[in-house]
Amino acid sequence: MSLCRFFDGKEGSMPIIGVLPLVDRERESYWMLPGYLDGVLEAGGVPMMLPLTEDLAVLARLVEQCDGFLFTGGHDVAPEVYGAERLSQCGECCPARDRMETALLPLALAADRPLLGICRGIQMLNAALGGTLYQDLPAQRPSAVEHHQTGPHYERPVHTVTLLPGTPLRQLLEVEELPVNSYHHQAVRSLSPRLRPMALAPDGLVEAVWLPEKPFVWGVQWHPEFSHRTDENSRKIFRAFVAAAGEPV
Repeated sequence: MSLCRFFDGKEGSMPIIGVLPLVDRERESYWMLPGYLDGVLEAGGVPMMLPLTEDLAVLARLVEQCDGFLFTGGHDVAPEVYGAERLSQCGECCPARDRMETALLPLALAADRPLLGICRGIQMLNAALGGTLYQDLPAQRPSAVEHHQTGPHYERPVHTVTLLPGTPLRQLLEVEELPVNSYHHQAVRSLSPRLRPMALAPDGLVEAVWLPEKPFVWGVQWHPEFSHRTDENSRKIFRAFVAAAGEPV
């Protein structure tokens, strides 16, 4: 039984969300952007930043105790994860994160844990399930669409995405076009055969995906952890994720 069952006696009322850690290798530390935690808290969940580990026994225990997992942004996904040769434009990678996330993902899926991937999270989800990535959009897929906005106002939308009919995201938000913020230089190249697209950028880039075989496994390329303070649609995504994590398995 998950720890969340003990908080107030209501089954599934405050699901625990395991949040993948951000890593600062130069400072030898883990850290976290508050928006990931705040988005989960405001949606009714209890966020818990996870340790950086690839120990399968520890990961299995985390899957037992957590009701859902938030795969965060951060370092580039290493090309080795999806069987590609590294380009000079590929950014800094974090092998420890790659190893942890590729080990945790199948355990979480096998246990039907809801999962939300943001930025790197959608990229890792796609790569770990057999898809590939653009290592650098300006070099490999130049576009007039602004995919890498500058600060400090990362919550502001810089382009729109089209939500595809019949997808869970379109059903949730009930809009055809969604303004989004954007801060990435890697992206989905070939989509995993297990995933389906939910949103496309004006240049055709896949911006959201879902895994139809599971109750809730979504990935978005934009950053609701920045925009949730001002954008109701970002809050709806967090609420849908946390609500799914609160459902009995």
